Parts: sequence; structure tokens; C-alpha cells
Amino acid sequence: MMRRPPKYVHAFVDRHGKPRFYFRRPGFKKVPLPGLPWSPQFMEAYEAALAGQHLEVGGARTKPGTIRALAISYYNSAAFRSLKPITQSTYRNTIDRLCDGRDRDGKVLGDKRAATLQREHIIKLMAARADKPESANGLLKALRRMMHRAVETGIRSDDPTRDVKAIRVKSDGYHSWTEDEIAAFERRHDVGSRARLAFALLIYTGQRRGDVVGMGRQHVRDAVLSVRQQKTGTELAIPIHPDLAAIIAETASEHLTFLTTQFGKPFTAAGFGNWFRDRCNEAGLTHCSAHGLRKAAARRLAEAGCTEHEIAAITGHASLREIVRYTKAADQKRLASAAMEKVKAGTSIGQPSERFAKKGKRA
Repeated sequence: MMRRPPKYVHAFVDRHGKPRFYFRRPGFKKVPLPGLPWSPQFMEAYEAALAGQHLEVGGARTKPGTIRALAISYYNSAAFRSLKPITQSTYRNTIDRLCDGRDRDGKVLGDKRAATLQREHIIKLMAARADKPESANGLLKALRRMMHRAVETGIRSDDPTRDVKAIRVKSDGYHSWTEDEIAAFERRHDVGSRARLAFALLIYTGQRRGDVVGMGRQHVRDAVLSVRQQKTGTELAIPIHPDLAAIIAETASEHLTFLTTQFGKPFTAAGFGNWFRDRCNEAGLTHCSAHGLRKAAARRLAEAGCTEHEIAAITGHASLREIVRYTKAADQKRLASAAMEKVKAGTSIGQPSERFAKKGKRA
């Protein structure tokens, strides 16, 4: 039994009794397809017709049917365009680096045919990033989205990423700043400096670097800072801590954003991360980062006795699972302290000296 033709393929028999096949998709140019469905000649022309449609960006220099053509097709898809800008940037950077990479023979990966990508190829690509498991898992996520696009448009009938497992990462993630490290940074960077202002915005709002760089005086009203998170779209109203208010007042700024580059331009999230890394290094905190202050802010809130929902109202965490880690640690610390106080006061067990004295009398 003959297989059904690929998606968007229409067939008919001409007046000479010869079967004809055309790529016909609503809104696109009709393309004749040579040979029989699923034959190498047919599929090459089919992939060219399919992948060569939506190449608005970079289409003129991209060969149809390649991984790079599939990437551009994905960039122009509704699925990609519906993502948050910061997520789009993450996927685009990952995919573009993949396309620009080369195999062992020096051939550009982006010029290879998307239909030839197999499970073992993906595993090898991930293995090459084994020392950076987050990067490997990020590549897998990006490839899954691209392969979904390939199946959706008919370039492939299967998804080679389906049975590929992500690498398990045994890590607590970014280092959470301790109080000693916070004090060290404050000693190195005085109030009035850009570094101290950046630090205060991070520690007193608990926001991500991408949100902090967009904050400005226009977002403050009645001592409340309004934030719309880039990653989640969550809208927050964060009361400004008195220490943060004092640091903002002491820091000169004539721009829409509190933080600017040395040229007076707004920071990008990545640019700010690199700049703040240098400020941490100056304080001798080479293992600390901007995101670690978000963790420290959540820890402080937990240690102050805030509930999970109260912490989320400040940090904007969509899931309480991460926050529970902070409250659980804070509760353990408080309970342990209370237990030891009871021991000291002799309310939970008798005084050791009294117990030993009684034993001595029996002897």
C-alpha cells in the first residue's frame, strides 16, 4: 500500500496518464515536485518548497531545507513570536551558536539538512557541553522547539529529541550571598556610587537583573515601586525599604533608569551582569553574582518570619517550591535556637550538674 503523500502535497493524473505532484499551501506559491512521494528527489524538492516559504529574515542567504532555514522558519512562527522577549533572546542565541558551529570535518552545522538530524547527533552535541550541563539542557530545549516546527511544517515526520533526556544537574544554582559577603560589598562600594545603588536595588527588591536595569523614578509612587517582570509578565507593587530610598536619594541620576552605563545608556541584562561581576570582584567576592542577591533577599524575608506567599509577593516567584527552601531553612534555624535556649534554661531536661550529682550519691 502506497504511503500517503506529505502535508500540503496534492496529486492528480494528467491527460497522458502521468501522476503529477504539487506543493500547495494556502497563501503560498504552487511548486511542482519531481519523482514519487518520499523518494530522495521528491523530498529534496518538498523540503525546499516548505522551508523556503517563510524566510523573511535572512532568506536570501539561506539554503532551503537546512538547519539554518528551519531556525529562521521557527523565528517567524507564532510559537516563537508569542514568547517573552527575554526568552526569545535566549533561544535565538542558543540556536544561532548551533548553526554557526562546525563538525569534526569543519562543515558548518547550520548548512546540514534538518531532515538528517538524528537522536545520536543530538546526544553528541549535548555531550560536547557536558562540562556545562545547563548549556546542554538549554540546547536540548531549543532543538525540541525546532523539531516541533519541523514536524508541524512537514519537513520531518518524527522528533529526534523525543527520547533524549536532559542532564541532571546536582547544584543549588547561584550562590546565595551571606551577611558577611553583603557587608564586604557595602564596605567596598560607598553610598552614592552606581555599584552601591545597583546592589541596593537587587537586595531590597529581590528582582532579576533584567528587571532591575529597567527601574526608574517614573516607576515610584507613594514610596511603592511598580515592576512588571520580563520573564513572567507578573506585575508587582513593592514598598521601598527606607535604606533603598536613602541610597536612591544620594545617587545622582538624570536618566529614565536608575542604572546606566558609563556612556549614560541603559544597561542590557547581560551587560549589567558582566558589569556587576566586576564590582563583585573589586570587593573580593569572585563567587558572588547579581542573581545571588535575589536569593539573599528571599532568605532575609524568610528569616524575618515572612510566609511563602508574603515572600512571593515581593520576589514574584510563580512557584512556591523554591521559596519553601528558604522558609524551611529559616524555620529550622529558629526551632534549633529555641530548642537550645530550652536546654540552657533547663526547661526540657535537667541540669547536667544536678544529674551527675545524684548519680554520685548513689555510688
